[in-house]
Amino acid sequence: MTEKKEREEITGHINNAVNNGARKKEACKITGLTLRTLQRWEKNPDGDNRPGFKRVSPQALSEEEKDKIIEISTQNEYKNMSPNEIVPVLAEKGEYYGSESSFYRTLKEKDLLKHRSDCNPAKPRNKPKELKATVPNQVYSWDITYLKTCIKGVFYYLYLFMDVWSRMIVGWTVEENEDGEIASEIIKRICREQGIKNVYLHSDNGGPMKCGTMLATLQWLGVVPSFSRPKVSNDNPFSESL
Repeated sequence: MTEKKEREEITGHINNAVNNGARKKEACKITGLTLRTLQRWEKNPDGDNRPGFKRVSPQALSEEEKDKIIEISTQNEYKNMSPNEIVPVLAEKGEYYGSESSFYRTLKEKDLLKHRSDCNPAKPRNKPKELKATVPNQVYSWDITYLKTCIKGVFYYLYLFMDVWSRMIVGWTVEENEDGEIASEIIKRICREQGIKNVYLHSDNGGPMKCGTMLATLQWLGVVPSFSRPKVSNDNPFSESL
């Protein structure tokens, strides 16, 4: 039943009660309305001006139009595009199904604004188990830092490894480039000098940290690698602060 028909039915019941001797105000109270609301309905039968009433714009998209937007947006040609890209492409073809705002609202309602491709949607990443150091040589942290030179745009690279428990720098070197092989040689030297095995080595997700040479070296040494979460800048705080 549409809202207009529902109002007409309620108004008819009230008028019928009044014709049979009921007071209009009391008849309205029984139906859950106020007399002022009934007067507004009688004055404007096509609208409802009650505070808090959800008004539907006459220009709002119909369900059929929304379904068409969903159908267009999930096609192979458009599934990797945002609404502000889809609408101009359609306009060049002489097609119009709605404004960019209409596309955004419709896709948001269906939870399709961020993911419409064939791949699996993104999954939330839980915070990894925190590594706690209670004695020396239990958890190491390392990073590569840019060092400025006298030439603009040219840098040296500081490789620095530290013991999280004691904050002691257990190994470092300054090189002209970033390379996993350099890091591999440093961790070999550190393990030999410190006489350690089964230590955790934490770092961010940089290329030298996750390259095959470095990971193979850590496995050979019995060192367990640990990495920061993607796009989380404070998962390697000890090296970053140092």
